[in-house]
Amino acid sequence: MPPDVPPIQELAAPASWHAVEIISDLHLQREEPATTAALQRYLQQTTADALFILGDLFEVWVGDDSMDEPGSFEAECCAMLADAARQRPVYFMHGNRDFLVGSEFARRSGVQLLADPTVLDFAGQRWLLSHGDALCLDDVEYQKFRAIARNPAWQAQLLARPLAERRAQGRSARAQSEARKHSPEAFYGDVDAAAALQWLVAANSRVLIHGHTHRPADHAIADARTPESPAMRHVLSDWDLAATPPRAQVLRLSLGGLERENIAPM
Repeated sequence: MPPDVPPIQELAAPASWHAVEIISDLHLQREEPATTAALQRYLQQTTADALFILGDLFEVWVGDDSMDEPGSFEAECCAMLADAARQRPVYFMHGNRDFLVGSEFARRSGVQLLADPTVLDFAGQRWLLSHGDALCLDDVEYQKFRAIARNPAWQAQLLARPLAERRAQGRSARAQSEARKHSPEAFYGDVDAAAALQWLVAANSRVLIHGHTHRPADHAIADARTPESPAMRHVLSDWDLAATPPRAQVLRLSLGGLERENIAPM
């Protein structure tokens, strides 16, 4: 039985918006400069009226005070996003890697924090946006961790620790994640269809857009509300400019519908 649906925020797009773009799972880190450079090019060139980043923008975020270190990667990214936010609205939704992004980051970058999930009312449709991790119910161990990590009291205790200690913890978490990727016992749950439909019904929406799984695809979900026409689940790609072929996919919503584009140089 799927868990209760979380509160669903709503965002009504201004009538002046003609196209918005959605990205997720860039996992920005100093060790992958090509991906950061690709994001910077994209932010300078996009013609979208608004940009939505659905989580895991950063490989790890250990606290907004990381921006205070001279020459920090976090400060560089914040400045890049601030330039972008002066051109168009930029929205950010927390992911499983950057759930500690806080209000100071939003203030400095000009990025607007977005609740997970949120309904975007745009182009005559109600698009349900989520990072997607809360819907991966089969990943039981991760769901246990998520319940702890999203607790404000737990976050406050973590952020009270010295920055150097948190950075060390972040490096350790990244190393464990990389080791897990290469383990034959590794398990990565996918979005639970029943839970996804439950969210869609609660949101009065027929389209879910999410990231997290790194499995870009378009999935039909049987919907009793419209037996002749299923609901849809559109999964975003991650970004990895070091991959073969490189990945940097953008999902564009407009009055004409939905389209995907890989902006990575081939």
